[in-house]
Amino acid sequence: MEEKEIGVVADFFGHIGVMALKLTGELKVGDKIHVRGHTTDLTQVVDSIQVEHEKIDAAAPGMDIGIKVTEKVRHGDRVYRVTE
Repeated sequence: MEEKEIGVVADFFGHIGVMALKLTGELKVGDKIHVRGHTTDLTQVVDSIQVEHEKIDAAAPGMDIGIKVTEKVRHGDRVYRVTE
């Protein structure tokens, strides 16, 4: 499996399980992501992407997006898109 860095975690909202992500690459619903940091190691499929509370199917570099996550992530964690 190959991984390409696509962004950095800007914030995490624990009460709703959402990470705010500053994108440096492309991401779309259905992509598999890997979030890595000092204490973070999360791999999951992206179920939905939101911008300003509006659902979108794909996001481009430079966008600030929200993604629902299954575990806690931390500010500064690196996010990678995983390809088979």
